[in-house]
Amino acid sequence: MFTKRQLIKGSALMAAATLAVPGLAKEADAPALAPITDDIKPISVAEREARVARAQALMNWHKIDAIVLEPGPAMLYFTGIKWWRSERLTCVVIPRAGDIGIVTPFFEEPSVRESMTFGDDVRTWHEHENPFERVAQLLGDRGIKAGKLGLEASVRWFVADGLRQAAPKLQLVSADPITRGCRMYKSAAELALMKKANEITLLAYGAVYGQLQKGMTPQDVNNLMRNSQAALGGEGIWTMALFGEASAYPHGSDQPQEIREGQIVLMDCGCAVEGYQSDISRTFVYGEPNAEQQKIWQLVREGQNVAFEAAKPGVAAGKVDDAVRAYYQKQGFGPQYQLPGLSHRTGHGIGMEGHEPVNFVRGETTALAPGMCFSNEPGIYIPGEFGVRLEDCLYMTDTGPQWFTVPPSSLQQPLGSLG
Repeated sequence: MFTKRQLIKGSALMAAATLAVPGLAKEADAPALAPITDDIKPISVAEREARVARAQALMNWHKIDAIVLEPGPAMLYFTGIKWWRSERLTCVVIPRAGDIGIVTPFFEEPSVRESMTFGDDVRTWHEHENPFERVAQLLGDRGIKAGKLGLEASVRWFVADGLRQAAPKLQLVSADPITRGCRMYKSAAELALMKKANEITLLAYGAVYGQLQKGMTPQDVNNLMRNSQAALGGEGIWTMALFGEASAYPHGSDQPQEIREGQIVLMDCGCAVEGYQSDISRTFVYGEPNAEQQKIWQLVREGQNVAFEAAKPGVAAGKVDDAVRAYYQKQGFGPQYQLPGLSHRTGHGIGMEGHEPVNFVRGETTALAPGMCFSNEPGIYIPGEFGVRLEDCLYMTDTGPQWFTVPPSSLQQPLGSLG
């Protein structure tokens, strides 16, 4: 496990590193990083089977007869099948009672079976055949010829239309009450994987922070962060680096940028471990920060505290966002979503996807409960000047929120530590 002491010591060593050519990281100068994922425990078959059982219980409650999942996080969550989407249908059917079934092209069956963790009912179709008739047949064999068929939110139109034509007596409805009712609440095994993903991203920040150089471009910094997370064992890596005025645009700008003395460097990065995501933002100043940068950075840090304190079990998720906006308005920012201030939601759900329901956003009435996971990122953006965003993720327990990563204490020590 990567400790706070290791982070501080490593960051101090990395900060001493210099690069011979501004903007270009020489491999010899980069800190040595090695995978830290040897101790992870993948989701077990027993847990996946329990998820299917939970989904079936929810289907009984909501009177939905079956649900259909396309390749993606939901399919992986319930079955362990790692597949991709194309114009050729591969899907999983979870009936309200009985075993799951898979429909896939004939020539893909051996590969699909390699990825399966349980179940044995695989229906195949040839290129000249209608795959949706296979789905209707599978449903009929489970006694489902009429009733309600739930589709998860990301199912594509041609799939929905094909199912409608192949099984006209089935009413297509949203499967969100089922999939969200399972995926929104993370188990101990899921939380452990998310902690590891966050550990990787935070350690990578420490490596990159020590290598920032005047003249670097966003691409230079993104490459450093991408390589650092990969070296530590992260997958599904994404990075974003914004400098100066561009940091006032939460999702970036195409304008040319390079690091200059006294300039804001805002980074938003993450990775995955066994499909489970991290999402951490850090804001640095290259060189000496001025008084305004210090002030805004500290306000954002306090905004995180306000959100954290408001996130109590049983509280509507939207109240967390309300608390942050009320605090910022007292400090002269806003009001509400107006700039300068916080122009986006305070946070989003996270798990196998970087953005999942529910959100810390105005009007969200879903009550906070143990197992829910969120980002906490109440940035402040000043158009034409700069923006500051600090983002750390948290998970709900019976007694309140806990950090995956603890936010930094000051702009002078801007990395933070593990939760």
